[in-house]
Amino acid sequence: MRADTMTNDVLPTNHLLALSTDEFIAGFDAVASKFDSATFPQQVLPPESWALLVRAGVRLPTLPKRYGGRDSSVEMCRIVETASEWNLALGVYVIVNTALALLPVVKWAGEEVKQEMLPLFAGGDPVMAGLAATEPGAGSALSSMTTTFEECEGGYRIRGRKHWQALSSSADWWLVLAKNAHRREYGYFVVRRSEGFRTVELYEALGLKLLDYGVNDIDVTVPRHRRIDAEETGLDSVDVFLASRALLAAAGAGFLRRISREAHAYADGRQIGRKTQSRIGFVNYRLAAIDTSSTICEALSHYLKTMVDFKGDLTPVFPAVQALKTVATERMISAAQSYQQLTGAEGYRCGSPTNIAGQAFLDTRVFSIFDGNNDMLSQQLTAHCLTRRSGRSLSGFLADWPLTAPAVATLREDLSFLDQPLGQAQQVLAGRAIAYLIAVTLVLEWAAETAADPARVRPAIEFLRHDIAGVAAEFRLLATGILDAYGPKGRQRAS
Repeated sequence: MRADTMTNDVLPTNHLLALSTDEFIAGFDAVASKFDSATFPQQVLPPESWALLVRAGVRLPTLPKRYGGRDSSVEMCRIVETASEWNLALGVYVIVNTALALLPVVKWAGEEVKQEMLPLFAGGDPVMAGLAATEPGAGSALSSMTTTFEECEGGYRIRGRKHWQALSSSADWWLVLAKNAHRREYGYFVVRRSEGFRTVELYEALGLKLLDYGVNDIDVTVPRHRRIDAEETGLDSVDVFLASRALLAAAGAGFLRRISREAHAYADGRQIGRKTQSRIGFVNYRLAAIDTSSTICEALSHYLKTMVDFKGDLTPVFPAVQALKTVATERMISAAQSYQQLTGAEGYRCGSPTNIAGQAFLDTRVFSIFDGNNDMLSQQLTAHCLTRRSGRSLSGFLADWPLTAPAVATLREDLSFLDQPLGQAQQVLAGRAIAYLIAVTLVLEWAAETAADPARVRPAIEFLRHDIAGVAAEFRLLATGILDAYGPKGRQRAS
C-alpha cells in the first residue's frame, strides 16, 4: 500500500496509555503492517506515514509517564521487533527517534529542557528527533571533531558540520555533540532545526531507503538550559549509543523471524525438477542457518526484555551490549545472504513479486558499521575483559565470568588460543570469540526460562561453537605471519 492511500485509523495517543502491553503492541502491529517492505515504497518515509506510527504510540514507551508516556523498556524492545518484522528500515527509524535521540534527553537533560521538548513527543504531532555526532573526516574520533561550542551571552554558540545523521533533512530536534573551542571539553546540546541546523547535501545510501542521510551545517545559538551537563550526569559518548546498539538485537529478532518464514515458504513453493527446492540437501543447510540466526536473535532479544532497563544505568551491561550488537548484526547479514542465495536471480531483483531478498540484503549491509563498527566493538570487549582478569589467563577469566561461564562449561572447547600476547588484530578476533560465548550463555538462559524446543536450542549452540572454532582458525592464520606481507617491510620487499 502506498503512503498516500493510508488512512488515519488509529486512536489518539492519550487513549493508548490505559492499554495493557499486549493490547498496545497489537494496535501498533496493525499500523506497522501498512509498512510491509514487500509493498511499501523504498523511499524516504513521508511525514504523513510517520504520523500514523506516532498516533499508534511508537514513541510512548520511551517517554516517562509524567510527560504522557508509557515508560516501558520491554515495550521499547517489542515496538522495534514488531516494526522490524514488517520492515527492517522502519525498525531502524524507530530506534533513531527513540533510543538514539529521545532517550538521552529523558535520562540526562535538565528539567527545563524536558518540559520544553518531551510533551511535544507524547502527543500526536509527527515531530522527529535525531543525533548529530559523526563528522566528515572525523568519524567516531572525538579528538578530531571540528564542531565547536563557546559560551556567549545567554547561552552557547555551536558551529560546525555533521554527516551521516539518520533523518538528516527530516528531524525537527537534534542532540548535537560538540567540543569546546578553547579547551579539551565536550558537550551535548539540544537544538531545533529552525535555529540554524541546515541540510546542504543528501546522500544516497545502498539500503534503509526510508531514512534520509546527508550533510548538515550547524550555526546555532541555544539557551544555557539546552546543554546536557555531561560531567554532573556522568554521560560519555559510549553511554549515548548503548541503548540503540542493544536494540539492534530486537530488530534482528523481528527481521529474522520474517526472513525465516519467507525463506521456508519460498523453498517449499519452488519446484526444481520433480521436487521442491526445500528437499535439496544444501538448501536445507541454508534454511537451518537462517533458522538458527533467528533463534539466536530471539534469545538476545529475550535478554533485553528481561534484564535491561533502558531508563537506568546501562554501564553494567556494556560488555553484553557489545556482544548483542556484533552477534545480532552478523546473524542478520548472514541470513539475508543465505535467503538471497536461495532465491537465485529473483533475489537480485528489488521489488520481486516472489520475495524480499534483494531489499533485505541491501538493508542489512550497513549493520556491521552502523552504531559502532563491529571490529571496534569487538576490540573494546576484549579490552574490558583484559582489565578485569586479575592476573588470570583470559580463558581462565572467561571460565569464571558470569556472562561466559555457562557457555565455557557447556561447550568444553579449548580456549587456550586466547592466552597469548594479543596485538590489535588478535584483540578484535578475541572479542568476536567472547561475544559468541556470551551469545551461547544467553541462548542457554533463554531456553531455560522459556522451555524452548531443544530442536531449536541445539543447532544455535552448535553454530556458535563453529563460530568460535573459526576465530581459533584465524588466530592460527595470524600466527603464520600473513600480516607481515602487508607491513612496511613487506611493501619494501614487494617494491
